[in-house]
Amino acid sequence: MATERVERKLAAILVADIAGYSRLMGADEEGTLARLKTHRRELIDPKIAEHRGRIVKTTGDGMLVEFASVVDAVRCATEVQREMAERNTPTSANRRIEFRIGINVGDIIIDEDDIYGDGVNVAARLEALAEPSGICVSRVVRDQVRDKLNFIFEDLGEQQVKNIARPVHVYRVRDAHTVKRPTPVLPLPDKPSIAVLPFANMSGDPEQEYFADGMVEEIITALSRIRWLFVIARNSSFTYRGQSVDVKQVGRELGVRYVLEGSVRKAGGRVRITAQLIDATIGAHLWADRFDGVLDDVFDIQDKVASTVAGVIEPTLRIAEIRRSVERPTNVLTAYDLYLRALAQAYTWEKQGTLAALDLLEQALHHDLNYGSALALAASCHLNLHVSGWTHDPEASHRAGIELSRQALRVAADDPYVLGSAAYTLAYFGEDIDAAIEMIDRALTLNPSFARGWVISGWLRLWAGQPEEAIGHFEASLRLSPHARRAGTFMAIGVGHFFAQRLDDAVTMLLRSLQEHPGWAPTFRFLAACYAHMGRSDDAREAVRRLRAITPLLVPNADHWRKPEHRRLFLEGLRLAADERAVHDVELAQNET
Repeated sequence: MATERVERKLAAILVADIAGYSRLMGADEEGTLARLKTHRRELIDPKIAEHRGRIVKTTGDGMLVEFASVVDAVRCATEVQREMAERNTPTSANRRIEFRIGINVGDIIIDEDDIYGDGVNVAARLEALAEPSGICVSRVVRDQVRDKLNFIFEDLGEQQVKNIARPVHVYRVRDAHTVKRPTPVLPLPDKPSIAVLPFANMSGDPEQEYFADGMVEEIITALSRIRWLFVIARNSSFTYRGQSVDVKQVGRELGVRYVLEGSVRKAGGRVRITAQLIDATIGAHLWADRFDGVLDDVFDIQDKVASTVAGVIEPTLRIAEIRRSVERPTNVLTAYDLYLRALAQAYTWEKQGTLAALDLLEQALHHDLNYGSALALAASCHLNLHVSGWTHDPEASHRAGIELSRQALRVAADDPYVLGSAAYTLAYFGEDIDAAIEMIDRALTLNPSFARGWVISGWLRLWAGQPEEAIGHFEASLRLSPHARRAGTFMAIGVGHFFAQRLDDAVTMLLRSLQEHPGWAPTFRFLAACYAHMGRSDDAREAVRRLRAITPLLVPNADHWRKPEHRRLFLEGLRLAADERAVHDVELAQNET
């Protein structure tokens, strides 16, 4: 019997399927199918026709295509992958349709409209080896197109694949126009540097991309107001949109030490925003938090989250920078390193720490006489020596605080930190309180997320005789930086309640302050005054006893309290507390009434 003749021919075979198709369908069956149909209708089918290919058959997640020309097959595949990458840019990573493509040249059997043979099987195995959005080809394909197309072929070596007797030599195809050239490592700037990456839209709704992008832009703007921080512009950080990135690589490519990344998830009328701060040099997480809100006012929630993130990041980066500086060898310390070390000592709020800070600042200013932040911090140290009674020459500290503050303003009058610190020191030492308030208001206009600035503004309002407004400013600082050291702010709120004559509230806040920092003399002075006015003589005496263990200066100069009745309330309470008989007389008078 004569056998039926089998029709064969040589052809280029392209096999494609969708990476993670089952996951995509499980998450959103109808949406995935609709997007796939759109991609086929608008891009894939027209590209195949343009390059004279024939779709042999399709499956749920893939297709088999025959080309007469291997050049056409490879060109079609690269153009599809290039344009799919562009289409996927605005789509969140968990919703993208990404194809894997394998291409082979071989002898095929034609059976009506279908094709079979090892040539088809090898193409299918090549597709399985391809990465999402990638193309793998056999050696024969590479040999036939390498001099005809401007593509890069990365040699993956011989691969043993399922149901194919001989190993297949595999090449990965890269479009020379889109291959990312090695990016030179950028040097880190001479101050802390950060990039804010696009936040991932986890809502499954492409329309929410605008909200996530707006959120990031607000955060970049808020961080840019921190003068000591180098912030990468939006146009550079947004080039990483939709990519699964290595933060260490981002740090190298953008020349930054820190990276902020996050996500936005919307459900109904509520939104959850997560953010995390990473040290890109070592990949360590420094801070992470989440924010929940109601989408009644999109711009309001964006503004609140941006200001909160900026307020938290500022002290977090300060701590990280101080830690990094402490670990550096002492023979390579810069003025900035010396300033950071001084900052750490000054924040102990203790006598030896303050003196050590002044010594380090003297060294920093030897490197740079016009270092505004170092000048302002030195002025603050002299103020602390003065207010705590830690100096044998209060007048010298007075003069130094004023002079250093004025020098800082001359060289850095547009720096919020310098403006705030100088305003605080000058006002305490008796300079014009209205001018000082104007300075801190300007600092907060320059950087509304300046948590320390709100504390300073509160103190100036207290000194000006406005306790209610002052308490509001202290509470604004706590909202901006809820995880920073709070002892000073709790103490300040307690003082506000004291002058508003809410003595029970004052005692509560002053005691909270002492739990976090038990060695700060001014807190004990106000606590003693509170107890004395409340008739709690034993508690008043105990507060005075603990105050004497810290400083010999029991009753300080109180000229910075501009309102006479406030100054009188404080000094009378403190003197009563320091005089046991006077306290006893107050108790008797209260008992009689």
